[in-house]
Amino acid sequence: MVQDMGLDKLIRDHPFFEGMDDEALELIAGCAANERFDAGQYVFREGQPADKFYMVRHGSVALEVRAPGRDSIVLQTCDDGDVMGWSWIVPPFRWKWDARATRLSRLVSFDAICLRGKLDADPALGYAMYKRFVRVIAERLAHARLQMIDLYGIGKE
Repeated sequence: MVQDMGLDKLIRDHPFFEGMDDEALELIAGCAANERFDAGQYVFREGQPADKFYMVRHGSVALEVRAPGRDSIVLQTCDDGDVMGWSWIVPPFRWKWDARATRLSRLVSFDAICLRGKLDADPALGYAMYKRFVRVIAERLAHARLQMIDLYGIGKE
């Protein structure tokens, strides 16, 4: 379990932000807040404005796709330390799927409007964040691909 510590330290120590200088981390921390979600509560819903991204402090959040006529399909589960929510950085800034807490979850949220303003004002910071989110996007696509293969048996004879 994560000990109660300041957001600045949590952000500074997180691997996602590794290699960023103190000034950049301070700017990012200025957009951060703690949030709590109970089991079954949605963090965000597909199609809604993507106004934040999240870092899981403690808990578990399922990234899900709604499918007509069937239960939601879990693409990936984000656990302690995972970063989720890349839609805030890609226009039109709408969530591409749902995120639902599967148990009590404590998250650090980062306000998108605050961050986009800072990234626009500091292109080096913007580039550093985009590089990090490209990895997040690639990971989500890889998980979605594996889920599709599992669901539809692509390649099975």
